[in-house]
Amino acid sequence: MKSFIKSILIITLLSSGVLTKLSAQNFSPTQYPDRVILTWAGDPATSQTVNWRTDTTIMASKAQIKAEDANPALEKAITSYDASSTVLNGRNNYETAKYHHVTFTNLKPATVYAYRVGSGEHWSEWFQFTTASAKNEPFSFIYLGDAQNDIRSKWSRVIRKAFSHQPDARFIIHTGDLINRSNNDQEWGEWHYGGGFINGMIPSIPSPGNHEYVRDDQRKLILDPHWGVQYTFAGNGPKGLESSVYYVDYQDVRIISLDSQMIILDEASAKAQYEWLEKVLKENKKLWTVITFHHPIFSTAKSRDNKAFRERFKPLFDQYHIDLVLQGHDHTYSRGQNLPRGLSGRDVSGPVYLVSVAGPKMYQVDGAKWMDVSLENTQLFQVIHVDGDKLKFEAYKTSGELFDAFSLQKTSRNRAAAFTDLNPALKP
Repeated sequence: MKSFIKSILIITLLSSGVLTKLSAQNFSPTQYPDRVILTWAGDPATSQTVNWRTDTTIMASKAQIKAEDANPALEKAITSYDASSTVLNGRNNYETAKYHHVTFTNLKPATVYAYRVGSGEHWSEWFQFTTASAKNEPFSFIYLGDAQNDIRSKWSRVIRKAFSHQPDARFIIHTGDLINRSNNDQEWGEWHYGGGFINGMIPSIPSPGNHEYVRDDQRKLILDPHWGVQYTFAGNGPKGLESSVYYVDYQDVRIISLDSQMIILDEASAKAQYEWLEKVLKENKKLWTVITFHHPIFSTAKSRDNKAFRERFKPLFDQYHIDLVLQGHDHTYSRGQNLPRGLSGRDVSGPVYLVSVAGPKMYQVDGAKWMDVSLENTQLFQVIHVDGDKLKFEAYKTSGELFDAFSLQKTSRNRAAAFTDLNPALKP
């Protein structure tokens, strides 16, 4: 009898949706700030942008900052900024929330700052960040492929392992498909949960993937509305694509984000991004150039080849001696390098193309001439070290084992970097 009653109760809960709600973690907004994340809308040496979320009962929000002096009286001698705020109207599966952002300005280069965000009685903890140097000092950054699935459960340990391995990383590049279903606040909640305080200390440089997009009733591609309110960029991209196409100059490195979903599926956007990229590369004065986007122009699977994208954009990468092309989408790891004349020969001097995956969704590598190194069924993170005219790339398994590595040395932005393979498998 008890078993029968229990079965009836479960059926009732399932039909009412209560059990589903109870089984998922609650990521509803409150009066306290959450989803605190750093991006850049200005010069990383003298500014820092912070974004966060609250519920809609917060009428006005602020950010407070001071140069870190290790004194616990943090509330003294602070500078306060009024936030710009936007309401994101909820849909069937999540609540309406208010998103805020502030850009701290007139900061000192190479300086540790403490900051918090909030209002009234509702404040975040104090976070720290470090501004870029005005000189070309050594620094490191992290590169993560798709998170996408089981984000809280299985992706979180990857970003945390990357942070524990390189806690002084100056930014994190995310190459798209941060979530699996566009406009799903539960999945965004898991993504922010996974990054946790890391997002509030190390700025993010994300590019959207196909899973951040959906088509509306008119079949028009729409970027997830969370994107534009939780990430604030410089607005230096082509008109209409400022939230997903942009560049950041960090010391002597220019990092350029492209929106490959719009390149592949929208001709007008592809043309606009090409013309914008050509101008950005032509005006570039930085020694190193890194381009990041979601869909690989050289795929690890024959069925996922992006030939039109490759034929259009690769000549620009070659002409302007791009150093690294960081990509996702294929849910494998691969690394290769290509001459402007194509895939023949192994005396290579073109950009190094990388594909990687941080989340648990995996595909197979079915063979391609461009790959020098590949790996399946493995979650990874990558760390890139820049020291003047030297760059070192390291790919790590989530266990912490070094899987792949190489170095580049560059004498001029108008010449390709010299490549040295440091893959551990090459050691006797």
